[in-house]
Amino acid sequence: MLRVISLLLPALIPSWRFFKSVAPSPRVEYRVIGGAHAQDWQEDRPRPATISVATLVRRMVWNPAWNEQLFLVSCAERMIEEPSPHSLNEILIRVARLLEAQEGLLQIRLVFIAREGEALVKTVEYESDPVPISTLKGGA
Repeated sequence: MLRVISLLLPALIPSWRFFKSVAPSPRVEYRVIGGAHAQDWQEDRPRPATISVATLVRRMVWNPAWNEQLFLVSCAERMIEEPSPHSLNEILIRVARLLEAQEGLLQIRLVFIAREGEALVKTVEYESDPVPISTLKGGA
């Protein structure tokens, strides 16, 4: 019985030691160049300032949007460590899927935000070449 408890205990009370380090994760920003919806850089899927308790409880059980956001963060981290066309394409397709614009060029960048003293400093780590939105929406 003691053996069973010792096997179940790590599942019930997880250890956070599996993280190599705690560091800021990259944020995805995008802009549309040309077309009717041309815009400046903006954050993809910004977090809401507040959420209700009911929403919080519902998200503990069902939150596909957050799962997709976690996938985007994984792709962004891979792009920083070892850029690949696959990771870039996955980010571009998912950003394009949420855009109203059907024409123009989509460009993404990966940024880190860190606190230096009292100031927040944004560092751009990666910036993609512009890609036609129509090609991305066809691949989504």
